[in-house]
Amino acid sequence: MVDRVVAYAQTWGGIALPPAQHYDGGPGVFAPGVPAGSKEEGWWFEAGPQRTALPYSFMIGPRGEFGIEAERWVPLHASVEGWVESLALADHALRYARTITTVTGDAVEDLQLDGFTPVPETAGLADTWWQGTDSLVAVYQGEAECMAAPRCRTATLYSGLDTWGLTGLNG
Repeated sequence: MVDRVVAYAQTWGGIALPPAQHYDGGPGVFAPGVPAGSKEEGWWFEAGPQRTALPYSFMIGPRGEFGIEAERWVPLHASVEGWVESLALADHALRYARTITTVTGDAVEDLQLDGFTPVPETAGLADTWWQGTDSLVAVYQGEAECMAAPRCRTATLYSGLDTWGLTGLNG
């Protein structure tokens, strides 16, 4: 367990993060906390302090997942890299989308994602990113699962993206 905390601190420790669009900005900086859990259930440790007072903590899970934990552990992304990619993608999409639409609660379930493909770099678990022909969609379900509050489900649709807006590549 200690090896995981040390490896996290060496790789990510001290990195300041831009505010996340959800989760009240997320952690402000990566800084490992004291391990919790057990050998049987696995070990978690804090990913870093949150920017605002929240009813949950940002944690690194037993298999390196990035997630939130209150009364319940919910992995948002399969890795810390997935969280970082999600932050970068949200920032990029916000800059280049012509239209941004947010839906919440039950309306998230009504989204039609046929023809969209998952964005693998985000390593989404409870939170996922989807790419269409001219759109990106971020679906945030982690807080809803952690807090048993379906009204907290949120999806953000970034549309009107060209090739640069979708991939950051020309042509």
